[in-house]
Amino acid sequence: MVEPNALPLYEKAGVHRPVQRILDVTIFFLLISLLAYRLLFLHRHGFTWLHALAFLCECWFAFTWALLVNVTWNPVDYKTYPERLLKRVEDLPPVDVFVTTADSVLEPPMITVNTVLSLLAVDYPANRLAIYVSDDGCSPLTFYSLTEALKFAKTWVPFCKKYKVEVRAPFRYFSNDLSSDGTEEFQCEWRRVKDEYEKLRRTIEEPAKNFASRELTGDLADFSNTNSKDHPPIIKVIWENKEGLWDGLPHLIYVSREKKPQHPHHYKAGAMNALARISGLMTNAPYMLNVDCDMFVNNPSVLLQGMCLFLDPIIDKEYAFVQFPQCFYNGLKDDPFGNQWIVMMEFTFRGAAGIQGPGYMGTGCIHRRKVMYGQSPDGTNISGKHCDDELRKTFGNSKDFVNSAAHALKSLTDYPHGLSNSIKTVNEVATSDYERASCWGTKVGWLYGSLLEDMLTGSEIHKKGWKSAYLTPTPPAFLGCAPSGGPIPLNHQKRAMTGLLEILFSKRCPMFSALFGKLQFRQRMYSVWISLWGIRSIPEICYATLPAFCLIANSHFLPKVQEPVACIPILLFVFYNLQQLLQYLETGQSARAWWNNERMARINTICASSLGAVAVVLKLLGLSETVFEVTKKESSSSSDDTDSSSDGDLGRFTFDESPVFVPGTTILIIQLAALSVALLRIRQPVVQEFGVGEVMCCVWLILCFWSFLKGMFAKGKYGLPWPTLRTSSALAFLFVYFCIMSTK
Repeated sequence: MVEPNALPLYEKAGVHRPVQRILDVTIFFLLISLLAYRLLFLHRHGFTWLHALAFLCECWFAFTWALLVNVTWNPVDYKTYPERLLKRVEDLPPVDVFVTTADSVLEPPMITVNTVLSLLAVDYPANRLAIYVSDDGCSPLTFYSLTEALKFAKTWVPFCKKYKVEVRAPFRYFSNDLSSDGTEEFQCEWRRVKDEYEKLRRTIEEPAKNFASRELTGDLADFSNTNSKDHPPIIKVIWENKEGLWDGLPHLIYVSREKKPQHPHHYKAGAMNALARISGLMTNAPYMLNVDCDMFVNNPSVLLQGMCLFLDPIIDKEYAFVQFPQCFYNGLKDDPFGNQWIVMMEFTFRGAAGIQGPGYMGTGCIHRRKVMYGQSPDGTNISGKHCDDELRKTFGNSKDFVNSAAHALKSLTDYPHGLSNSIKTVNEVATSDYERASCWGTKVGWLYGSLLEDMLTGSEIHKKGWKSAYLTPTPPAFLGCAPSGGPIPLNHQKRAMTGLLEILFSKRCPMFSALFGKLQFRQRMYSVWISLWGIRSIPEICYATLPAFCLIANSHFLPKVQEPVACIPILLFVFYNLQQLLQYLETGQSARAWWNNERMARINTICASSLGAVAVVLKLLGLSETVFEVTKKESSSSSDDTDSSSDGDLGRFTFDESPVFVPGTTILIIQLAALSVALLRIRQPVVQEFGVGEVMCCVWLILCFWSFLKGMFAKGKYGLPWPTLRTSSALAFLFVYFCIMSTK
C-alpha cells in the first residue's frame, strides 16, 4: 500500500492542439508572403509612402504574430489532488488573505461582504488563516458592514462545513431555491440561514442610504472627521481566533492605511504593501492570497489546490506564485462586450504556463512572502545576508517588522503567533511616510511606477529566475462580476494599456531588462509581446485608415482581384478568422461570441488603447499624470439571480461623453465617407484604381463598429453624445480633406 505522503500532489501534462499549430504556421507563412509581395512591389514600382506604410504595419503584424505563437505553442495543464493533502493537514502552512476595496460607492460593501464570507468558509484550518480587508476609501460603512457580516459568519461558516456547500458566497448560493432539497433538517436550516442573510443584507443596505449623516460612536468613532484622502491609519481586529480552533473562524482584520495629500499613496500597489507589512507584524504567514473585493471564492478547496504545488519539494524551490484565472458569474450570453476573456485565459495563459509561467493578474493569486520580500530562487535575499542594517534600509525603520521580515526570508513560521502586537507598532508601518528611505515599491513588495502594478511586479519576479503556475480547477476557483455596458470595459482596457505603456517607457522595460534577467529565451519573447501590447493601436489605426484613404484618393494598397497574389490577403483573412472561430468553439462558446469578441477587439484597440497611448505621451511630456480610476462594480447583494434576464437592453452598447469614444466614432465616419466617395466615383467615367479589397476592408470595419453606427441615431445612454459626434466629424473632415489634397 502506498503511503499517503508518497503520492504526488499534482500532475503536469501538455495540451495537444495540432489543428491550432497548423493554422499558426499557415498564418505566419501567409504574413511572410504578404511582406515578400510588398518588397517586390517596391522594387518594381519604386517607393510609395502608401505601400511603405502598409509594409511597416504588416511587419508589425508578422512580428507580433510570431511572438504570440511562441506563447501559445506548448500549453500545459496542472491537475491537483487536494484530497491527498488533507491527509497531511499537519503540513499545511499559514496563509494571509488580502481583500482590497477602494470606494464604498463604486464598490458597494455587500460585494466585499460576500467575498469575505466566502473566504471565511474555505476548506482550510481556521487557525492557519487570517483575512485582512484593505479599505482605501476609509469608509465607516465598510467597517460597519464587516462587523455585521461577522455575526452572520458564525452561522454561515458552520452551515457550509456541515453540508459541504460548494458555492460559499451567500448571494450566489441563495440565488437558487434549495428549500425543498435534501433532508427535512437541511430544508429547515437552509431557510433559517437564508433569512439570516436577508436580515444581514437589509442591515447593511438600509443604513447605507443615509450613513453619511449618522453619528459615529463606539467602534466607529475613529472614522469621525476623516476623509478618504486625509486620515490616520485605522487598524481594527474584528475577530481573533484566540483559542486556535481549526474548525472555528479565521482572524478578520480591517485595515485602512494612512493617507496624506502631500504623500504619494501609489494606489493598489501601495495598499498591498501596507497589508504585507501589517500582516507581517500580526501573523507573518509564509503565503499570501490576494483577491479583489468582487472576486468571491467559488471553489472552497482553492487554498488546498495552491498548496498542492507549493508543498512539492521541487516546485518549492522554483515557483514564486500560483495564479488562478479570472472568471465571471454574470457574463451575458455570447459575451457582447468581449470582457469574459475565456479564450485568452485558455490559450495565452495556459500557453505561458508551458514556458516560465504566466504573469501576475492582480487578483486570485497566491504569493510566497519571501519572494515579495525580494528573495531569489538560489536562496539569497536582496542584500545577500540577513544583516540588520541592510534589512532596515530595505524594509524601513520598524525594528519589529525587520525581525518579522528576517524570519520570513529564512522561511521560519514561528514569528509571531496571534495578534498580540501593540496597535502602536502596527500603526507605525501603516503611516503614509513609512516607505521613505526604504526599498518598498522598488525592490520589495508590489512595485510602483505603473497603473498595471500586477504585470510589473510579476515581470520582475520572473526576471529573478522564479517560475509561476497557472491552475484551472473545476469549478473555477474565483468568480467575479463582469463589467457591463460600454464605458466600463473600455475604461478597464484603457487603464491596462496605459499601465503597459508606462512600463514600456520606464527603466523596467522588459524589452531591455529581460536581456539581463534570468529568463528563458521563450519567456523573453513572451515579455516582449506583453510590453508591445500597449502600442498596438498605432499600427492598427494606420492600417484601418489605409483602405479609406485609397477609396477617397482613388488608389490601392492591396492586390487587385485579377492579380494572382490577391489570394494572399484573402487566405490570410479566412485562416485567421477560422482559427479564432475554432478557439471559441473549442472553449464551448458560440460563433456569435466569436464575432462579438472580434468586433470588441477592434473597438478596444482603436478606442481604449489609443487613449492610453495619449495619456502616456502627455505624462512623458510632463503635461499630466496618469490616474488610477476605480470602476463601478455591480451590486450583488440581492439573492435574485439576474443571469437569465430577458432584458434585451443588457447587451446594448452604452455611451457617455468620455473621450474614449472619439477615435472609434472618427474611424466609423471616415469609413462611411470613403464608401460614399467610392460609390459616387463608380458612377463617373473615370478609371477606378481602388479594388474590391479596399471596399471589403471598409465594410468590415463598419460592421465592427456597428454599435457606434446605431449610437449615431439613438438617444439617451444608447446614443453618442453631440460633443463626441462634433469632434469626430471634425477629425474625419480633416482626414478626407488630406486625402483629397494628396491627389492634387
